[in-house]
Amino acid sequence: MKTILIDGKSLTFEQVWQVAHAAAGEVTVALTEAAQARVNRAADAVQQLLDQGRVAYGITTGFGAFKNKVISTDQVSQLQHNILVSHAVGVGDPYDVPMTRAIMLIRANTLSSGHSGIRLSTLQLLLDLLNAGIHPTIPQKGSLGASGDLAPLSHMALPLIGHGDVLYKGERMSSAAALAAAGLSPITLAAKEGLALTNGTTVMCAIGVLETMRAERISQVADIAGCLSLEALHGTDRAFDARIHALRPFPRQVECAAYLRRLLAGSQFVRPPNSPNVQDAYTLRCIPQVHGAVRDAIAYARWAFEIELNAVTDNPLIFIDDATGEIDVISGGNFHGEPLAIAMDYLGLAMTEFGNISERRCMRLTDEASNTNTLPAFLTRDGGLNSGFMIVQYTAAALATENKVLAHPASVDTIPTSANVEDHVSMGVTAGLKLRQIHDNVERILALELFCAAQGIDFRKQVIGADKQLGRGTQPAYDLIRQRVPVVTHDQILYRFMEFVRQNVVSGELVERVNRKMAE
Repeated sequence: MKTILIDGKSLTFEQVWQVAHAAAGEVTVALTEAAQARVNRAADAVQQLLDQGRVAYGITTGFGAFKNKVISTDQVSQLQHNILVSHAVGVGDPYDVPMTRAIMLIRANTLSSGHSGIRLSTLQLLLDLLNAGIHPTIPQKGSLGASGDLAPLSHMALPLIGHGDVLYKGERMSSAAALAAAGLSPITLAAKEGLALTNGTTVMCAIGVLETMRAERISQVADIAGCLSLEALHGTDRAFDARIHALRPFPRQVECAAYLRRLLAGSQFVRPPNSPNVQDAYTLRCIPQVHGAVRDAIAYARWAFEIELNAVTDNPLIFIDDATGEIDVISGGNFHGEPLAIAMDYLGLAMTEFGNISERRCMRLTDEASNTNTLPAFLTRDGGLNSGFMIVQYTAAALATENKVLAHPASVDTIPTSANVEDHVSMGVTAGLKLRQIHDNVERILALELFCAAQGIDFRKQVIGADKQLGRGTQPAYDLIRQRVPVVTHDQILYRFMEFVRQNVVSGELVERVNRKMAE
């Protein structure tokens, strides 16, 4: 069993991915000793505030528009209980297990920084749930992205007090039943704890981290698909020459061109340099410029979420002077999701372009006039009797169009809430949910392009010879497709073949196999 130690300062994308996708018993998450000391110190500070009778937001006052309502010290525990049960009003389908695990991990990491005032025992119970595979049922909709992700985080925290539903060992049940089965007991919340658990950008951050990593994989799929299409269309790789891109040195454009050259190295399907056909259509010739620009958006998203992953985003925050021991409680706005909402909107817009350019390559593969008679109409020999891949391109077009609607930014909208106290919100989770849908569609579009391109390659083989080799990276991609997808010689059910290719895109098998082969 692998143990991942968290301290609020050093959690990485890769660790989030490992924990999110770990099977039961594979990974344990624990606090460092330094983090435990910080957590205990902040919890002691909260108790001192209570003992001194100081007024502090969310500790001895109500929340939101009730910020001026002072709560007596004998009601502070009830106050924290109430925030969970009253704020757990999310709706819609629950997050899947990997996203739920990422949410739990990131929330625990934030709390381990020692500025939130939660007790160590409460934080440890959250980790116990994660390590035991007890996954709260967290509805996807209901967050405005400020003050953080209140509704979904309330659902995440309900099992700590024995409420709400969870998924445990593949079965949905009450949290009380799951805790008992795992030998755990619910707690009674202390001052500040309900607010600490629910106030922050954790859900936005979890979506952003996992979807950024997904986008990084998709970007390589797009490059692989583009190169296989280029070979099927008898295109040239001269537009990927390093000298061209050195003269317009956008870093990700340069990186993309280099990756394309590696994918196509040794290909006998590309046009020779002395061909009178000196250049291709933009969807082939401009792959580095378009794909590289999308890579820039992915890089920006990683930059933003690497910062957020180890940020403290609840409110108020507790600061303790090391020299004097003086406690300062400051209300601020780190829970506002604007940096994350904009990053996910930007990423969603950019990823839509992968779908747009891929769909256009599908069109070129299936349109005999557009591919200068290199391939038969709709990738079938007996056109008329057979429709071939005609409707495959329709599906790609439908998905690309849907993405254009989804690409409209959520972060430009805001609806004031809490009696106009929370008068500007980020809509960050909405941006993240749209991004997930865009990624679903782009994966499908790229799978359709790979499906079409592989069919095109087989028609090319009939012309140049079955023994001819594809590029160093495109050959293993083609071979993987052909493991279960035959050459389509007549009209038949295609969606099962399409799904097989999609599964290899989604699982990462396609990218892993291609990169492994190129590294040999």
